[in-house]
Amino acid sequence: MMLLAIGFLRPERLWALAVVPVLLLAYVIWSVAKRARVSADRSALEILFPKRRAWKRHVAVIAAIGTLASLTLAWATPNGYVDVPKDRATVFVVMDVSKSMAATDVAPNRLAAAQDAAKQFVNELPTGFNVAVISFAATATLLVPPTTDRGAADTAIDNFKMNASTAIGEGIYSALDALVLIPPDPKHPNDPAPAVIVLLSDGEQNTGRDWKTAAQQSKDEGIPIFTIAYGTPNGYIIDQGQRNPVPVNKDELRSIATISGGKAYSADSLSQLKDVYSGISRSIGYVQEKTEITERFVGYAVGLGVIALLGVMSLAARWP
Repeated sequence: MMLLAIGFLRPERLWALAVVPVLLLAYVIWSVAKRARVSADRSALEILFPKRRAWKRHVAVIAAIGTLASLTLAWATPNGYVDVPKDRATVFVVMDVSKSMAATDVAPNRLAAAQDAAKQFVNELPTGFNVAVISFAATATLLVPPTTDRGAADTAIDNFKMNASTAIGEGIYSALDALVLIPPDPKHPNDPAPAVIVLLSDGEQNTGRDWKTAAQQSKDEGIPIFTIAYGTPNGYIIDQGQRNPVPVNKDELRSIATISGGKAYSADSLSQLKDVYSGISRSIGYVQEKTEITERFVGYAVGLGVIALLGVMSLAARWP
């Protein structure tokens, strides 16, 4: 769970933190005075072979004061918003497999890189989520109906085959048609699970039903579309000995996201694509919940306390 914000149920107890800067200041003054006192009469032998290393003492003292600060924060009963995995939802992974995905502006090519990132995305989703896989070129094909079987989704993504043309609208309609295949929740059989479409493409539609109508229907059914425009403006493919430019149409994909109520993203490298998928995963797979996190600060205190103890033991001397 990722911590997003911190608050305190007993903020009035935070006054005790005032002792932290006082202790730090006292230690600094003590250290300066000690250095001045010792340097005046230190022998050459002591300079060559110091009895203790000052940095160990610094670490021990700072860790001890940090322990006190962490315990004070725990005493104030901290709470925070954390990302908690949702119980269930369905994600339709809709991928463009048109011939333009053979462009090598993203190594080794757009499709291979997209396959790698899509599998990582699928496996980052909460385990209770259903995943469906759809590919589209001139037509759309439902390769895996909604399921929690990540292995089936990975296999389908690995087996993508490129074909001619780009029918983005058909890809959206295929996902909407598959909504009836979502397994019911045994605990709440009459409550439909939320669903989203994650659509990756590198081009613009040139065949099939209108993408605007498909995006509007998706909105009407409460299914937002997260679009990813993938590739660079300079991409091209070689077709029958001819070099054909295949630039990404970001405007069309942005419009699909806007009409459906989703979000539009773009990526021109594998690392960017993985970052985009990771962001989508967090936005659709997790919800913010407020919870007490006192034990986290107690853990910090224990860790710092151990460091302070080890520092004192390594000095083999009295506490300064």
